[in-house]
Amino acid sequence: MTKPTTYGIIGCGMMGQEHLRNIALLPNTEVGAIFEPNDQMRTESARFAPDAQFVDSLEELLAVDTLDCLLIASPNFCHVAQLQEIARIRPLPILVEKPLYTDPQDLAQIDEFIASYPASAWVAMEYRYMPPVAAFLENAADVTGGIKMLTIREHRFPFLEKVDDWNRFNAKSGGTFVEKCCHFFDLMRLTLGSEPVRVMASGGQDANHLNESYDGQVPDILDNGYVIVDFENGARAMLELCMFAEGAEYQEEIAAVGPTGKIEALVPGPGRFWPAHLGAAPTPKLILSPRAPKGPIEKEIPVDPDILDAGDHNGSTFYQHKYFLELVRGERSTPEVSLTDGKMAVLMGIAAQTSIQEKRSVEMSEIS
Repeated sequence: MTKPTTYGIIGCGMMGQEHLRNIALLPNTEVGAIFEPNDQMRTESARFAPDAQFVDSLEELLAVDTLDCLLIASPNFCHVAQLQEIARIRPLPILVEKPLYTDPQDLAQIDEFIASYPASAWVAMEYRYMPPVAAFLENAADVTGGIKMLTIREHRFPFLEKVDDWNRFNAKSGGTFVEKCCHFFDLMRLTLGSEPVRVMASGGQDANHLNESYDGQVPDILDNGYVIVDFENGARAMLELCMFAEGAEYQEEIAAVGPTGKIEALVPGPGRFWPAHLGAAPTPKLILSPRAPKGPIEKEIPVDPDILDAGDHNGSTFYQHKYFLELVRGERSTPEVSLTDGKMAVLMGIAAQTSIQEKRSVEMSEIS
């Protein structure tokens, strides 16, 4: 057997541990070293990667000579500095969690990194790889005859607790429409095959975290909103986010409509949150609705139970790593989710938050 492809992991909180569980499902793959400063997260991570070496700094991790690639799953605000340190010390192929960056002032540094990083870098946009979403993407153009309208709805639970509560504040998370919704802005660009022109948004913090306080500070992250995006090709897209709607049967509902029909993907939330008294959790679905002849065609898109149980993203983290490993192993030449894709998703989130704050539409040319 050839040498296992060996990961170095940077950050092993909730999302990092999901990555560990999925890496363990992939053949001829191992975790060689982990940099995680939080003692509790170290203990949890050791359950999923018992043979990994724990180190006390990114520099020490990069000195482990067996590593073939890196995963960055640290808090959002750490990504830019860690990318720069990797570039300076040892440029290895990277899978970096979204969002790629959080602060608009970091854009120049991201552009420099994109232009100069000598190895491959892939931005972790898990939603692309949810099986019902992948089926949606594969069939959308044919069913619609060319998408004119795209709607993404996420009705879900509030932000979960993270290490040191970093996700409660815009300054560290980038804000809800960067932290959470960059996934959906990435899907918009991918589905429509076009670039955004302008963004108009309305949102607020109306139900979540209002009675919480951290070092005397009340969380300022938004918990709901609408975003409308106009694209260069004339298509338009809308995002509807509500983070106090965990009672919904499906967490994500994606619909595209064009001259010949409509296509929808329905994705349930994490199985561990589905109440036992309601029986089995919902099965993901794809619905095709041609204009003629009328009559929706509904298809179930089940996910392998072992893969489904390895995380909270409908199996997508497994498939993402499968394709990333093809890149690391030389079986594909370019990342499927580029640094530019990651950058644009953040810019759209920044535009949405700016629109909400300033109560106006925002031209993408203003912020890029």
